[in-house]
Amino acid sequence: MVDGERKSDETLWDVRDVARYLRASTSWVYKQSEKGVIPSVRVGAMLRFEPKAIRDFVATLASRGWR
Repeated sequence: MVDGERKSDETLWDVRDVARYLRASTSWVYKQSEKGVIPSVRVGAMLRFEPKAIRDFVATLASRGWR
């Protein structure tokens, strides 16, 4: 990897990134994360999300017929 260059899957997403990806509100993302529905990690006081985990979450929902 070149200095200053990052692959998107190596960068954790914040709540706004997930909300944008899911086309949902940030409050919905917070609530679902707190319930354990959306996979997330805490980094100190910050809530972060692994992009692959979010994509897998969406794929699982899609395979169950949820929209």
